[in-house]
Amino acid sequence: MLGDTPAFSGFSVDDTTTAKAFYADTLGLDVDEENGMLTLHLAGGRDTLVYPKGEHHQPASYTILNFRVPDVEAAVDGLTERGVVFEKYEGTPTETDEKGIFRGGGPLIAWFTDPAGNVLSVIQE
Repeated sequence: MLGDTPAFSGFSVDDTTTAKAFYADTLGLDVDEENGMLTLHLAGGRDTLVYPKGEHHQPASYTILNFRVPDVEAAVDGLTERGVVFEKYEGTPTETDEKGIFRGGGPLIAWFTDPAGNVLSVIQE
């Protein structure tokens, strides 16, 4: 029934002004704002809606966006220079290096959060 219908994903933030600055300026994404909501124009033609929930916002308990990169080390270094702090999750201390890159099996990956606490990652292609 909906197989030919365009779709998009979305997530909430507590403050769209702060989110817009983070996604546009810090991450370098193309971001539009309309009707109090943001649209992230992601590579590959995948638009993602970012909508405000104010004080009712609850950060997602899972990774909402994964950015596939050719070199995780370079991506982490570049984002760190822009003020991004990478997470070190409990239970992965020996597999996560000092930069926050998880090296415990599978592709190299490093997690970080947006200002609203939503989890994102850079993951090696």
